[in-house]
Amino acid sequence: MTDDKEVKAQEEHVPEGDIIYRAIRSDGDHALRMSNAELVWSGLAAGLSMGFSLAAEGVLRAHLPDAPWRPLVAKLGYAVGFLIVILGRQQLFTEQTLTAMLSLFSVDRREGTIGNVARLWTIVLIANLVGAALFAGAAALTPAFAPEVRAAFAHIGHEMLDAGFAVNFVRGIYAGFLIATMVWLLPGSGQSRMWIVIIIAWVVGIGSLAHVIAGSSETLYVVFRGERALTDYLINFLLPSFVGNSIGGVALVAALAHAQHAPKPEHSALDRGGSS
Repeated sequence: MTDDKEVKAQEEHVPEGDIIYRAIRSDGDHALRMSNAELVWSGLAAGLSMGFSLAAEGVLRAHLPDAPWRPLVAKLGYAVGFLIVILGRQQLFTEQTLTAMLSLFSVDRREGTIGNVARLWTIVLIANLVGAALFAGAAALTPAFAPEVRAAFAHIGHEMLDAGFAVNFVRGIYAGFLIATMVWLLPGSGQSRMWIVIIIAWVVGIGSLAHVIAGSSETLYVVFRGERALTDYLINFLLPSFVGNSIGGVALVAALAHAQHAPKPEHSALDRGGSS
């Protein structure tokens, strides 16, 4: 590495903001270089993995006493899907509201064109949703889980849909902000990486914030059970959470991170060297 700041940051074990920016933008560049097939398979795996947030939370909820503190413990299960996706390097839509956008905002756009970002977002979102739907359908239509666990799944799904469009839209903004912030924190987290994912995902869960993929597993479960209409899912969850997550990730994190830490145009050559 030729960048003095990178050398200093590694020596002090305290990454500076512009180094984190370059690391995350490099991840975005990598994702934008992936083929359609690679994005589909990675996105599908991420959607299936996010279903384990529902599974773990439902199992915990079913086996804990009905007490005021039960959600505080049960929502720890919500972090399981995020751990699998983040540590497994799978493509999750709400991560790309930060990483791909930094490439788009770059002064020397290479992979980060509007068309390429739209391609990435579209493929990853659809693949994530298909994976989440497959998990929800299997959980709802097979006896894989015990009756008391399936009852917990239903409670979680109804609770999310009952919030309605406006509430899920606002909650989606908060969730998008937190997940993108989590992505921002990870490059400098070192051995704390797992705990950052657990804590932030737990906050999203305990706040009943609307994450478009994790929440789709929850809400589609009750749709597959015939307890709610598909239009209920589309209008009261999918649309508001998608828009809210996008706003939270793009406007409140990617734009702010770019404004603070992006290399200036005259330093773009140095940035290319730091991102390689």
